Amino acid sequence: MRLLSQRRHAPFGGEPLEDPIAGVANLFDASIVFIVSMMIALFMAYNMMDLLDPTSEVTMMKKNASGDMEIITKKGKEIKVSKVTDQKLSGKGQRLGTAYKLPDGRVVYVPE
Repeated sequence: MRLLSQRRHAPFGGEPLEDPIAGVANLFDASIVFIVSMMIALFMAYNMMDLLDPTSEVTMMKKNASGDMEIITKKGKEIKVSKVTDQKLSGKGQRLGTAYKLPDGRVVYVPE
């Protein structure tokens, strides 16, 4: 019975043998693995794995809460962001096609 009542202390009455903060490093490592896996899952859920491929070309359109629109274009490793404005322009040019807005909000471009 004497062995069951003993506490885990170092010999000669020193500090405990276990470091209470040693488990924090393991929690940090586990949280990093969890964050990276969540990022990969989000990329796969939104079908954006092409953004990670250095040879792919991707074009996306983004609209924020205030209504501003941006066109994000990725060619290879270069990413370019263009802001869309509602300002009217004038000048000479060539008609390239027609854009149609569908009832669900998508815009379809039809070249001539």
